Amino acid sequence: MAKTKKSIFFCQNCGHEEAKWLGQCPACGEWNTFVEEKVDSGITKGTTAAARLARESVRDAKVTPLNEVTADDNVRCRTGIRELDRVLGGGIVPGSLVLVGGDPGIGKSTLLLQVCQRLAADRKILYISGEESQAQIKLRANRMGDFSDHLYLLCETNLSTISGVIEKERPELVIIDSIQTMYSEEVSSAPGSVSQVRESTNLFLQLAKGLNIPVFIVGHVTKEGTVAGPRVLEHMVDTVLYFEGDRHASYRILRAVKNRFGSTNEIGVFEMQQTGLVEVENPSEYMLSGRPEHASGSVVTCSMEGTRPILVEIQALVCQSNFGMPRRTAAGTDYNRVNLLMAVLEKRLGMALGNSDAYVNVAGGMRVNEPAIDLGIVMAVVSSFRNRPVDEKTIVFGEVGLSGEVRAVNMPEQRVAEAKKLGFETCILPEVSLKMVKGIKGIRLVGVRNIGDAVREI
Repeated sequence: MAKTKKSIFFCQNCGHEEAKWLGQCPACGEWNTFVEEKVDSGITKGTTAAARLARESVRDAKVTPLNEVTADDNVRCRTGIRELDRVLGGGIVPGSLVLVGGDPGIGKSTLLLQVCQRLAADRKILYISGEESQAQIKLRANRMGDFSDHLYLLCETNLSTISGVIEKERPELVIIDSIQTMYSEEVSSAPGSVSQVRESTNLFLQLAKGLNIPVFIVGHVTKEGTVAGPRVLEHMVDTVLYFEGDRHASYRILRAVKNRFGSTNEIGVFEMQQTGLVEVENPSEYMLSGRPEHASGSVVTCSMEGTRPILVEIQALVCQSNFGMPRRTAAGTDYNRVNLLMAVLEKRLGMALGNSDAYVNVAGGMRVNEPAIDLGIVMAVVSSFRNRPVDEKTIVFGEVGLSGEVRAVNMPEQRVAEAKKLGFETCILPEVSLKMVKGIKGIRLVGVRNIGDAVREI
């Protein structure tokens, strides 16, 4: 009997299936996310490549008591790129499936090719590309330097061929660039569709766990900045890494939004150069480079990214509004938080900001949302409003409440130590955090209870 095709509607956000189009997904609640795809009704459940691979491994399945399982963190494979190892939680875990997303041209393929360059010295690496030819990959590799003979290239998009090559060659690391170009002949929809992306990820998941091979997958992103395809894609993988930053700027930030083997608060900072991505070992010094001297509205504060303190410059420009409604703009931080802090200044300090335009910017292009930068934003706004510069050797941090109090922040000792290392002489911090940093010498510590104390001190 000939196979007939029928239409099924998939939610692009979560992968939910429906027999007809719906305006709102009943599973995730998103609007206008359903797309139509043709499927073969003759294909029964369990005939896909991933399901067949799982069925073949059933005979080898073995139940093991938890107490007999051994787990050693030393089995992680170091990539040789410290910033990447930090984000991964210490290195690559064997059998893990890692998804790397980011805007086009931001450096996803470049970073993974550099990983191959480091690991191919003593390991067999397989780089599978569905977007570039071998000659194009070679041209990109020539800019990075020499590569070992243990790096192998495969330009293929057919899942059956790819799975056969992986099972035959048994590499120690597999790179898939990208998941949206892979397709299975048993799924009738086009490459990049919800069905194909889900089927491809499921196959690589089975290969990674079954053969104990780490697999890195490159994923395209949508205009909203999320990985294209069903949301279930991020749930299937072990780790999700996102590249952030303007691709026209020189710096890149690698952030883990999901990590089963490490923290999701760590970030890695890179700089794009001619030879590829170069690690930025001291992000604070990099972010503060080019800071203006004796300029009002400029204050240095400290934000924690995981266990790493990063010093950033908060810039504020407050000027008289020429219209009936003042304009407020925030770049690099939460717009609503800036409005809230300005309301606190008006209420608690009596500052007349109602007729002033206010522009707040985190210099360097970083995105910072930690509450500890509240006091830095407040001091930058006050400095610009009164046109009085803050001492360039002074750093401030602390969370500001609605009553104007300065509340404690986490890990103040690491923040003060980072400020001292970069040559700051005075640190204004919450008074309740003073007892945690008294052991640090060489920097003057000033504890404040509210924003009034901080303004008077500066």
